[in-house]
Amino acid sequence: MIDLQRLRDEPELFKASQRARGGDESLVDEVLSADSARRSALTEFEAARAQQKDFGKQVAQAKGEEKAALVAQAQELSARVKALQADADDADFAFDALLRRLPNLILDGVPTGGEEDSVELRREGTPRDFAAEGFEPQDHVALGESLRAIDTQRGAKVSGARFYYLTGFGARLELALLTMALDTVEKHGFIPTITPTLVKPEVMGGTGFLGEHADEIYRLEADDLYLVGTSEVPLAGYHMDEIIDLSDGPLRYAGWSPCYRREAGSYGKDTRGILRVHQFQKVEMFSYVRVEDAEAEHARMLAVEEEMLAKCELSYRILDIAAGDLGDSAARKYDTEAWIPTQGTYRELTSTSNCTTFQARRMKVRERTESGTRPVATLNGTAANTRWLVALLENHQQADGSVRIPQALQPYLGGMTAYGPGGPAYA
Repeated sequence: MIDLQRLRDEPELFKASQRARGGDESLVDEVLSADSARRSALTEFEAARAQQKDFGKQVAQAKGEEKAALVAQAQELSARVKALQADADDADFAFDALLRRLPNLILDGVPTGGEEDSVELRREGTPRDFAAEGFEPQDHVALGESLRAIDTQRGAKVSGARFYYLTGFGARLELALLTMALDTVEKHGFIPTITPTLVKPEVMGGTGFLGEHADEIYRLEADDLYLVGTSEVPLAGYHMDEIIDLSDGPLRYAGWSPCYRREAGSYGKDTRGILRVHQFQKVEMFSYVRVEDAEAEHARMLAVEEEMLAKCELSYRILDIAAGDLGDSAARKYDTEAWIPTQGTYRELTSTSNCTTFQARRMKVRERTESGTRPVATLNGTAANTRWLVALLENHQQADGSVRIPQALQPYLGGMTAYGPGGPAYA
């Protein structure tokens, strides 16, 4: 939810944000009109209620026929107050519904446009030249099958398209990767957290995921609960309706959870292997910070993500995501994309978003200040997920069909230096 007072004071700023997102800028005027109608209805209701209270005192002091007449008038006034209260409630509901449709205000410098307009900030590392090494790289599916690490056929048989099994080395590799991610972020002050994966509507809606992309979320209708697509959601709800203490710095959490996404509208894209699936594991960073510290925290999260990519010895690039490709809650987002040899391109491995006060306003997460309370800022960022296995397998494969283990990851696999058709290798 956006800052309503700022919207009233600077409507053109929000219209510009909507234009940059490719959204409907007339929504800003609709929200302001609904706000005016809501305040007008509330004022009329409160005036009538005050009149009703004063009239009640007159009735109490009256006697005889005068009192009977006043009682009749009081009943008419009571009916009017109830009608005005209903009007005020309706106006408030209409306003809230419109306000929740308005995405977060983007930050200065965010690129305008859609996905193709995102700006590459820099590249790190040099993609491996397999041709110079004299062999053709296999894609992650072929490698995973040859190593009995990935089984998509049985995943589809049991659960349908875009499900899979990780077996043997594949299961060990994912657990090693995520454990290294958890250790890495814990060293940076993030508290390891195993989160719920089913949340209430107010939590899912509070994070901004029930907007345009609601069709990507699994919902359990019988229980009115949602399966989360990221532990950002339960972590955003962790301090819901609380006043938190940020006097010693940000509150940082790292959520490890399975994640579920319907991937609606993406059929025909990345259907091979485990790039775009319905279920995966992820370690997600989440921070509650003072508004003034949000941009610095965003840079900090990006640096942690880059540390993980370096540990995995991957070549990557960083993108400043264009406004039209941001989710409703994000004011700015950076993606890191790793080089995928068999596709000859970079593919997203992590994203980190600065949501400013958008989620905290919805969740009513505040901090106490000298002048009262105010919303905090929230940020999120991916430390590692199942998709990283695609980049690890493809970039570190060897001519004999084995996969080399990055040095930083070796301790998490019992000192394993490589894994091939014949099994593991150790130093």
